[in-house]
Amino acid sequence: MKIAIIGFGKIAEDQHVPAIEGSGRFEIAGSSSRQGNGPAPNFTDWRELLDTVPGIEAVAITTPPAPRHDIAAECIARGLHLLLEKPPCATLGEVEDLRRMAAAKGVTLFTSWHAQHNAGVAAAAKLLVGQRIRSMRITWHEDVHKWHPGQQWVFEPGGFGVFDPGINAFSVATAILPAPMFVKEGMLSMPANAQTPIAAELSFTSPAADGPLSASLDWRKTDGEEWTIEIETGDGARMKLVEGGARLILDGDEVPGSKAGEYPDLYATFARLIDERQSLVDAEPLRIVADAMLVSRRETVEPVTV
Repeated sequence: MKIAIIGFGKIAEDQHVPAIEGSGRFEIAGSSSRQGNGPAPNFTDWRELLDTVPGIEAVAITTPPAPRHDIAAECIARGLHLLLEKPPCATLGEVEDLRRMAAAKGVTLFTSWHAQHNAGVAAAAKLLVGQRIRSMRITWHEDVHKWHPGQQWVFEPGGFGVFDPGINAFSVATAILPAPMFVKEGMLSMPANAQTPIAAELSFTSPAADGPLSASLDWRKTDGEEWTIEIETGDGARMKLVEGGARLILDGDEVPGSKAGEYPDLYATFARLIDERQSLVDAEPLRIVADAMLVSRRETVEPVTV
């Protein structure tokens, strides 16, 4: 299938292109970006890309979240299958609108939470089926200057701030917990010159939990990343997902997981969904971000420049 990339940038270059080229199911038909520097033929106007290149059947949208809805809506109207990089849209309402449009048009819509495709995630979900949760602690700390250099939009409205990486943790947690989780309270650290948080401390409840569930998100860590989820079950088992879910440790021993890799598995899933004429629209991680913004207190911290 010929697939176009709209919004070509770092994540598309580092992850999407290698996964597409190695998939055996997709061929890159072209790309668009503000600089027009993606795989050829490349354009600065995504509509020109779609109007000019013949035979496009699918599109991967890897723009920032704010413009996603309008681009996706037009792609659906053209009958194209869609893969949306996370987060799928800026709001829950936009995701639901795209879900309805894709169903009416009969095309595949895939909200691709890439962290859910990490090697240890499926194994962790299987181990937690039917379990009570005694505690869960999410730690998602990294350096905004490393991962978003020069991208001041992340601190503008709709830019998500620290929830841009933190939503990956929520996508994993919602995939592995045996029941939904709900934001109870939180504290958001807001830079004096920003509209989105640079750090967040959150607590949750869940029908499957008998103890504390919490998350610490921070974009100010400069000595390496920490992307871990630690869970203790009611029967005393201790589970730790590390490296964003790439590895699963159970009671001190590593559990073998999938060797496919995040983005290769993501594109294999996309191909399967298209073959089966199905969509996979998961808005739960975005719902948790929205709820956190609704119920959390705020503190002002030092200004930030990326």
